[in-house]
Amino acid sequence: MSSASAPLLPLVFDEPRRAKRPPRHLADLTPDERREAVTQAGLPGFRAAQVSHHYFSRLVDDPAQMTDLPVGLRAPLAAALLPRLLTPVHTLTADGGTTRKTLWRLHDGALVESVLMRYPNRATLCVSSQAGCGMACSFCATGQAGLQRNMSTGEIVDQVVAAARALAAGDVPGGPARLSNVVFMGMGEPLANYAAVIGAVRRMIEPPPAGLGLSARAITVSTVGLVPRMLQLADEGIPVTLALSLHAPDDELRNELVPVNTRWGVRQAVEAAWNYARVTKRRVSIEYALIKDVNDHAERADALGDLLTSYGDWGWVHVNLIPLNPTPGSQWTASRVEDEREFVRRLEAKGVPTTVRDTRGREIDGACGQLAAATS
Repeated sequence: MSSASAPLLPLVFDEPRRAKRPPRHLADLTPDERREAVTQAGLPGFRAAQVSHHYFSRLVDDPAQMTDLPVGLRAPLAAALLPRLLTPVHTLTADGGTTRKTLWRLHDGALVESVLMRYPNRATLCVSSQAGCGMACSFCATGQAGLQRNMSTGEIVDQVVAAARALAAGDVPGGPARLSNVVFMGMGEPLANYAAVIGAVRRMIEPPPAGLGLSARAITVSTVGLVPRMLQLADEGIPVTLALSLHAPDDELRNELVPVNTRWGVRQAVEAAWNYARVTKRRVSIEYALIKDVNDHAERADALGDLLTSYGDWGWVHVNLIPLNPTPGSQWTASRVEDEREFVRRLEAKGVPTTVRDTRGREIDGACGQLAAATS
């Protein structure tokens, strides 16, 4: 049985404290479920497709702008399908306005962040999947704050629609544009909120008016290494990019940096990543935050290269080195430039494709969770 139809594997990380569920939103529902929700509200069922068109195609959630709907039906339809999920608290900009970080307040007061980054040839949105995070990674602002709750599919998708709307309206310098890429690298561990994240991915890739019509290959789902979920994702039949946040090639150090490693070690996590590449034929990204004098030694670069190439040299993996964006009060900071260069050189010498991530948004609390921590 493929994981697409199998029950979700139980993981202790899946259930945060009980919270009031977000209101049901159009993005939480299939087209048939939207029609049923409208019918239950005593409204004509065919209106659901019209509202879906406005939300996913026109990127409109204000009923006053839905001029093809009878005036008397606009508010009831919005109440049935488009409850307010996200309220902007702050939007900070950097890089000449092409990087926009937004702090959102959810219906219960929880705070989450998304970051929109426009480049010459693409526009990428980094989304949150949980309010807070339960993984407790020692160098991460979100992990230090702990987990409040999972986000719903609708809350995740609404971040994407808001970014697409801002681009289409020309609110980001460079003129009107389309959102091209989405990365699940904001607050939270995406695979610890598996059902909602997969639901959000499906809404993003379904053609309008059922969804946004993005390419699955333009969506990246990251994880710190929840191995059962990684194996499940490989069988979903959705060719997203998988990113494994590794940060160390050995269990001793990774146990300290990424506590979930004590449950699934380095070799198990990398094995699951290799399996994802084998099943999907999609290259996996290994995320590695370079931390000065902690994980940036030459011998660790060699160990990482040896680990990854032990699965063959057929191009299954790419290493994405991330200069650490230190959080307030952190004991760690970014690696020296010369150590970063040597790390790259040693990986490439072993035949491992490697890049250093573009560092954007440092002046606007760019590390995920910093803005929420400063506001709460």
